[in-house]
Amino acid sequence: MSDPIEIFAWRRIDDRVTSSGQPTEAQLTAIRDLGVRHVVNLGLHSHEKALPDEAASVAALGMTYIHLPVDFEQPTDADFERFSAVMDDLRDERVHVHCIANLRVTAFLYRYRRDALGLPDLEARAAMDSVWQPGGVWAAIVGDAAAVGLPHRPALPRSML
Repeated sequence: MSDPIEIFAWRRIDDRVTSSGQPTEAQLTAIRDLGVRHVVNLGLHSHEKALPDEAASVAALGMTYIHLPVDFEQPTDADFERFSAVMDDLRDERVHVHCIANLRVTAFLYRYRRDALGLPDLEARAAMDSVWQPGGVWAAIVGDAAAVGLPHRPALPRSML
């Protein structure tokens, strides 16, 4: 099965990890059909683009659902540590990680792949750079001190975010 690239901000990170913005109910089926057995959501259930009951939708498809809500305006190192623990637990599993626009996810995946998996910076950063370049608190979260005073710079057209 080919990647469901119609999912907003879809990225294949490697042979077992994919990421995206908020998938629809039908797109969850396409994700499952890739062999994914775990869905991790960093978005808030209260967001207008969130599914009404994503946990039930994912469970009905035979996948496990893990919700790690991260406040986009105030991400913390504790949020990242929880994410890292889940990714460590799922290190041998196919997993799809999403939020609303794949911003939180690509930032956390960049830091995780760089710091926990030891990938070279450019390789670890590629998926994030294809979606956005974080500024402010998100630059601090990923360890980019030079960008802390800058605004976020989206790689995607603003109309899509």
